[in-house]
Amino acid sequence: MNNNKTLDKQLVINIAEQTLTLYQQQTEVRYVVSTAKNGIGSQQDSGCTPLGQHSIAKKIGGSEPMNAVFVGRVPTGEVYDAALGTLHPKRDWILSRILWLSGLEEGSNKGSNSRGGCDTYERYIYIHGTPDTEPMGIPLSHGCIRMRNTDIVELFEQVEEGMPVMIIVD
Repeated sequence: MNNNKTLDKQLVINIAEQTLTLYQQQTEVRYVVSTAKNGIGSQQDSGCTPLGQHSIAKKIGGSEPMNAVFVGRVPTGEVYDAALGTLHPKRDWILSRILWLSGLEEGSNKGSNSRGGCDTYERYIYIHGTPDTEPMGIPLSHGCIRMRNTDIVELFEQVEEGMPVMIIVD
């Protein structure tokens, strides 16, 4: 999966700043994001955002329209709007595109440890779009990294499966 295009690019998600930065060659593009309301952590069912070295395991939704709704990584055929949001006020909206992350550090964000499962991939931790009414720059997700829909669509086109993703505190 790694090729020369992948090796000169990486994503860095900064929890303290609530940013995601795409580094490629001599450029960097920064986006405001929202990480977990419950803070940092990697344990199963913690609702936390895991730290450390990751990679993009799967890119999902590339041919879907902006604001496409996903459930279980499958497009429902719905396109999010305010009326749909009102109909389903409790749904954790996953919109537009999904970048499914996989941890690379055994016992930290991959596999399990003495406290149980800590596997980013098995916890379904994504970088994904969210309704534009959701605030960015403050931690509010259930563990994932939420982005504006225009931002995740733009980012999706610039990344590849296997690309490194580092999640840091600051």
